Amino acid sequence: MRILTPQKAFFYAVTLCLTSSYINAQDQNIMVNQDSKFEQLLNEKRKTNISNTVNDRYKVQIFSGDSEKAKNTLNEFKQEFGDMDGTIVFNTPNYKVWVGNFKTRIEAERNLIDIRKKYKNVFLIKPNK
Repeated sequence: MRILTPQKAFFYAVTLCLTSSYINAQDQNIMVNQDSKFEQLLNEKRKTNISNTVNDRYKVQIFSGDSEKAKNTLNEFKQEFGDMDGTIVFNTPNYKVWVGNFKTRIEAERNLIDIRKKYKNVFLIKPNK
């Protein structure tokens, strides 16, 4: 093992101090550009997580059929009844539109009366997972 002379040790120490003084952390602000649908997708996921934990809720089925008509029916419903949420559920071979998230059967039946004025073939369901 070689022992460094004091001059070489001093030279290495000074070189180390000078090079380390130029090392800086990144101090730039980072901008993240994300698609606007990403936030919408997160909100839908949050809704489904909440509804998955509560199985004792009542819903109203307003449509059962093909995909395009289900999407149109849900859009019409959201325009007519903006305060109620709605989802499309696929149950082979049909797409079903379920609306509302009612705690009690009485609350669901009251809303069913209003919904039946606009949609004729509706009924009350209690989905279970």
